[in-house]
Amino acid sequence: MEENQVIRPELENSEEEKIEKSLRPRVLEEYIGQTKVKENMKICIMAAHKREEPLDHVLLYGPPGLR
Repeated sequence: MEENQVIRPELENSEEEKIEKSLRPRVLEEYIGQTKVKENMKICIMAAHKREEPLDHVLLYGPPGLR
């Protein structure tokens, strides 16, 4: 394995950044599937908003990738 190979989280250019942003959901309704999870998240988010507090920690798990 070459020592020059470095995995970097930052994007290479602004075009890459535009593509990255276009793929990410902006609102909860844009997520596909897992209706029950989305309903629970929506309730948690609304409750935190009404209390004017940050959302508690949430652990999301499952296989990587788009579904």
